Amino acid sequence: MSRRDESILNLLIQVPWWVSVVISGAAFVSLKFILPLIHFKSMMFDSLAKGISGAAPLVALVLLLPAPIAALNSWRKRRLLDSQKGIDSIRALGWREFEELVGEAYRRQGYTVIENNSAGPDEGIDLVLKKDGGLVLVQCKQWKSAKVGVNIVRELLGVMTAKHATSGILITSGIFTQEAKNFAADKPIDLVEGNQLLQLISNVQKQGPTSAKTAPANVCPKCGGAMVLRTVQKGPNPGLQFWGCSNYPKCRFSKALD
Repeated sequence: MSRRDESILNLLIQVPWWVSVVISGAAFVSLKFILPLIHFKSMMFDSLAKGISGAAPLVALVLLLPAPIAALNSWRKRRLLDSQKGIDSIRALGWREFEELVGEAYRRQGYTVIENNSAGPDEGIDLVLKKDGGLVLVQCKQWKSAKVGVNIVRELLGVMTAKHATSGILITSGIFTQEAKNFAADKPIDLVEGNQLLQLISNVQKQGPTSAKTAPANVCPKCGGAMVLRTVQKGPNPGLQFWGCSNYPKCRFSKALD
């Protein structure tokens, strides 16, 4: 697995563009006007502070550079999500675009999304979601033909335990094996298959919806979250589909498919 680039500039590219503007402005004010007011006993530190103060415009400019890149990336991801027409267009995406699509879908549900920008495909966690104090780990599998098996679910559970995650989400454009569904049934792991992913995308699109079925109520009447198509994985009716709130387990509202 490639090492993540956690430099300040790379992190600023991932966040909204205005964050770079705010940090750049704060850095300029601090270095240019506040730092010179601090008196150091050491002449060396005093000279160093004056030198840093003189470099305030350059530091602010460097911190401002990620802003246009972040704005362009944000626009591109919004356009990517709104342009999806059905499961075929989703399956035609590359692995990186697939991860960006999923990240944008959860971003529109109010999650803070941290993307794994490794240089190559990552067999570990692709997205980290944060909302209301919860930590959700997401793994994306852009598999067009092969079913996602139970081993992948076990691996995700292991990472969740190590990182003390609240829950996990495993998303594929295809389907899961029954063994994988059985294993995840009593675990804090949500398995999202192609048809459920399509409904998730449709619910958060700002333009025309995808060709997925539309939920009787597009939003949860209890908490206002998006309704997604889910499948019963245990109990007397395994395989039965129903509408469930995307904020589960915080919100447990559900509605029959019919």
